[in-house]
Amino acid sequence: MSDDKTEEPTGKRLSDAREEGNIAQTTEAKSLASLVAALIIIGYLAPGMASDLKASLIPFLERPQDIALDRTAIPTLMVTLGLAMGKVLLVPMAVVVVLGIAVQVAQTKGFMWIGKNMIPKFSKLSPMEGVKRLFAANQLVEFVKQLFKLIVLGIVLGWMIWKSVKEFENLADLDLMALMEYIHDKVYWMIFVTVLMMAALALADYLFQYWRWMEKMKMSKQEVKDEHKNQEGDPQIKARLRSLRMQRARKRMMAAVPMSDVIVTNPTHYAVALKYDAEAMNAPVLVAKGADLVAKRIRDLGTEHDVPIVENPPLARALYATVELDQEVPPEHYKAVAEVIGYVMRLKGNIAH
Repeated sequence: MSDDKTEEPTGKRLSDAREEGNIAQTTEAKSLASLVAALIIIGYLAPGMASDLKASLIPFLERPQDIALDRTAIPTLMVTLGLAMGKVLLVPMAVVVVLGIAVQVAQTKGFMWIGKNMIPKFSKLSPMEGVKRLFAANQLVEFVKQLFKLIVLGIVLGWMIWKSVKEFENLADLDLMALMEYIHDKVYWMIFVTVLMMAALALADYLFQYWRWMEKMKMSKQEVKDEHKNQEGDPQIKARLRSLRMQRARKRMMAAVPMSDVIVTNPTHYAVALKYDAEAMNAPVLVAKGADLVAKRIRDLGTEHDVPIVENPPLARALYATVELDQEVPPEHYKAVAEVIGYVMRLKGNIAH
């Protein structure tokens, strides 16, 4: 990791990494899921499984002489035994699958499907690549971690067995069912302790993997700028496009000035051009507006095309500030605008004195 990777990763970088399947994961989660499944099966499902299996096999064990072994009966017998075993193993297999999926979803924070990871990479078949992966830093860390896990588990389980040595002397006095129950309890508690240790190890390893992954995801200041530029666009290009849009809008606005009915001015600082068609419009529409040089251009165009120009500074300032292009005049300005348009129509002789 280069020293200039000082910036926290952006949401886009993390999202892109997730789409590539690059997320923080711990391999200990799979081991934990397997142990939890074993704990559930041995602690809660084993008695029922043994009972079901016994019920399925009793007919074969009590009356073996009735079992037909001819060529046509053997396939039926195999199917019967297979269905019986499948019925017994169905729930344990479902537990293993559900726990495996749950652990993976918990790590990935949802379901992930990375199609390109399904494509075989023949480079991985190279012996040299295999040697490199074997001696890579990550693999050495995993080796040390697994060795530490085995040592700790060995010490704890060894201590549990050593504490029970005195109990072993009395096992010879137990009948078969009591002996099986004793072994069941011991195995269950050994797996339970192992699950607790693996849960702690998996959590610690996940936090470590997440921290290391976030460190790898960090970005340089230049990368952050480049990403922002790619998302938002080059500022110079954006400014140029904005300028072109303003120029086109201004051309359309100036083209509408000769067709307006009246131009209201400040008289020099502001100018707004209004158009009104009583049959097609509910209220007059502002078709052009501008300040200073733009206002002068609007006045000049109005003069060239004989558009009446009326000086009304308060109305000109109000319309310039509150009405956008191609919008109708709001009701609060109806009276003032009506007076202006009425005045213009009287000038044109459209309304009798």
